[in-house]
Amino acid sequence: MSNDALGSDINAVARLRGTFRLRSGQTSSEYFDKYRFESDPTLLRRVARRMLQLVPANTEVLAGLELGGVPIATAMSLESGLPAVFVRKAAKEYGTCQAVEGGDIAGRRTVLVEDVITTGGAIADAVELVRTAGGDVTAVVCAIWRGEGEPHISKMPGLLVLPVLTRADLV
Repeated sequence: MSNDALGSDINAVARLRGTFRLRSGQTSSEYFDKYRFESDPTLLRRVARRMLQLVPANTEVLAGLELGGVPIATAMSLESGLPAVFVRKAAKEYGTCQAVEGGDIAGRRTVLVEDVITTGGAIADAVELVRTAGGDVTAVVCAIWRGEGEPHISKMPGLLVLPVLTRADLV
């Protein structure tokens, strides 16, 4: 299965037409709803399998970012047997009071899992949270890179960003 087929299938499910107010406040006649492919079990399995092909061989833990990376990391964990943890946007203020939930990652080679990356701001924040929990972030694997140019996190030069698809694959 080629990237083009997967990109086309995701585009068919996730690109909506209508009138949508964007986060910026602008109105658009199109909207890309990433949760449409994450909630479709067939597409989610295909995405997870393709993302697993990009995961470095020495990875010990998959870390799904809240919210979109969680279902993908879970599907990848089920496919591979690698344990998954879940990275909140901030530590919760009750219970365990942790930002990284699901298991101990101290000293373990950890790959961040995200659905869509445009600028990487959430990735940079998650890297810090994972490092604070003792994890060694070795790479980021994402379903879609929507940013400009080569996949990268500007606040974290040198961090390997491995996308399954790019914006061009969804057109």
